[in-house]
Amino acid sequence: MMCLAVPGRIARIDKDLATVDYGREQRVARILEGDFRPGDYCVVQGGIVALKVRKDEAEESLRLYQQA
Repeated sequence: MMCLAVPGRIARIDKDLATVDYGREQRVARILEGDFRPGDYCVVQGGIVALKVRKDEAEESLRLYQQA
């Protein structure tokens, strides 16, 4: 079985918690390391902000995901 990681945009950060906006919903994820700011796109795995994604890559992934 394969997991699909959908990028989201960080809406806000409070200490080590990021509210990640996926368009239809928002979820809270923990930031363990890295330099993340509101407006950044990221991938969350297991409730942890795992990877920063460039805006153009995130938009392309979201476009492809919506077509599926």
